[in-house]
Amino acid sequence: MSLLVVGLSHRSAPVSVLERAALSADAQVKLLQDTLAAEPAAEGAVLATCNRIELYADVDKFHAGVAELSTLLALHSGVGLEELTPHLYVHYEDRAVHHLFSVACGLDSMVVGEGQILGQIKDALATAQELHTAGRLLNDLFQQALRVGKRAHSETGIDRAGQSLVTFGLEQLSAGQAVEAWAKGKKALVIGAGSMSSLAAATLARVGVGEIVIANRTPDRAERLAEILTGGDDTDVLARAVPMESVPVELTRADIAVSCTGATGLVLTAETVAAAVEGRTGTPAALRETPQAPAAHLAPADACPLDLSAVQGATGFSVMGEAAVAGMDAATLEQHAAWVDKGTGTVPRRDVRRTPGEDAEADADLIAALAAAAATVGRIPERRRPEPVAEAPRPAPVLALLDLAMPRDIDAAVHRLLGVRFVDLETLAEASADAPMAADVDQVRRIVSDEVAAFGAAQRAAHITPTVVALRAMAADVVANEIARLEGRLPDLDDKQRGEITQTVRRVVDKLLHAPTVRVKQLAAEPGGAGYADALRTLFDLDPETVAAVSRAENNTENAKNRGRA
Repeated sequence: MSLLVVGLSHRSAPVSVLERAALSADAQVKLLQDTLAAEPAAEGAVLATCNRIELYADVDKFHAGVAELSTLLALHSGVGLEELTPHLYVHYEDRAVHHLFSVACGLDSMVVGEGQILGQIKDALATAQELHTAGRLLNDLFQQALRVGKRAHSETGIDRAGQSLVTFGLEQLSAGQAVEAWAKGKKALVIGAGSMSSLAAATLARVGVGEIVIANRTPDRAERLAEILTGGDDTDVLARAVPMESVPVELTRADIAVSCTGATGLVLTAETVAAAVEGRTGTPAALRETPQAPAAHLAPADACPLDLSAVQGATGFSVMGEAAVAGMDAATLEQHAAWVDKGTGTVPRRDVRRTPGEDAEADADLIAALAAAAATVGRIPERRRPEPVAEAPRPAPVLALLDLAMPRDIDAAVHRLLGVRFVDLETLAEASADAPMAADVDQVRRIVSDEVAAFGAAQRAAHITPTVVALRAMAADVVANEIARLEGRLPDLDDKQRGEITQTVRRVVDKLLHAPTVRVKQLAAEPGGAGYADALRTLFDLDPETVAAVSRAENNTENAKNRGRA
């Protein structure tokens, strides 16, 4: 087995990179086709969700496989290889199996324990089968991953460790309130009708919203989803379908909007959302700026705390003296001097020689003027301190937006709109980092480890099966040839005698081969047992092409069965 997975997820890459690397349905098809065309890969499958992009392949060379798969991911995602490489992870053979089984159980999800990943794995397998890019290895792997995921959910309480991404998003939107109480009676708009949007609609119906409007580019899918919601026995929600062109109008009526489409551009711009909430908050729906304290600045000319005309003719007085009379420190008065130097006010200094008496008289006049100014306007530092800035109260949110698309459907700038609460995948990633782990997670990890060991043993045993089949075919040919030779030597044998001899020879051959073939399968199932197939071929001089033909025949049969299941 040479299973290789190369990928990136919310654990290895920021949402901004995941968003740019998201693969459309067409891009996934082309990626799989190019993977099979690449020399190192014999099989391929793509698992692409809102928070992961992974390429699985059966390769014959590890290093060449990593290089080829990484290059293909970069090529089809549109993110340069140099930028993408630091965010990629690589798993090989048993580690790759362990990774997929963990993903299937929800252990590697953004919300631990969520169950919709099973549907996404099933879709990935169906796509690979449809394109004939999944051979025996990937068919077995993905089928077993689905069984392991179902086992984890049925045998443990992993469901209690987390919930669906939709439920987690609604919890973030409700801001601490019980989701049912927060959502009860609200009007919801769901944009898209795919698997995630359908899950969002069903979740909204379950938590008690009063009305759900489904908008989708394909009207039939939206109408079908609306029919399913309306016809449900466990809810009494009103549901209807509308064309995508009606989204701006429906948004003006909605309390909650969830978007998850496959669009490559924005579905909801900030301007569209602003128009939808205009007038609903009692304030204009303009983008709010982050409040900042105003920069300290000098007072305008008409607000200078000193009577400049009173000291305009003074010369030669000290800053320390002025500060003492004005009731402020020297540094503050020097700040006032800077205000003067910038040209807002001017104090012409006349270099006129005066007598000591004139100096004393001028100083007395100056001190009197400064004292009068201080008495009139108070302490200067208090006049110059910036007034505290009071942030205007924000209105309660009137529209809750949940963006589950990758790349994003909703302009991230909407978080600055008054009256809007916005949650996207980046928000959920940050919130889930601190989410508590359930005790059942350890039990699920043990299940994964056991299943990985069993899968590896089964694959190693299956690897030797074509060799054993070829050996038994060779033995059957030997028996047939010897019976034919015996008939030539003993032509008088009747049918009963001939049948008894043939049966005896076959039993002898079967008994001789039984113990070695059973034992070699057991040995091959153990770690490092792949060499037993080569040993068997060498010991019995088996034709490699015969073994390969048996293997191809088994793969074709298995693939036909798997396509029938899909």
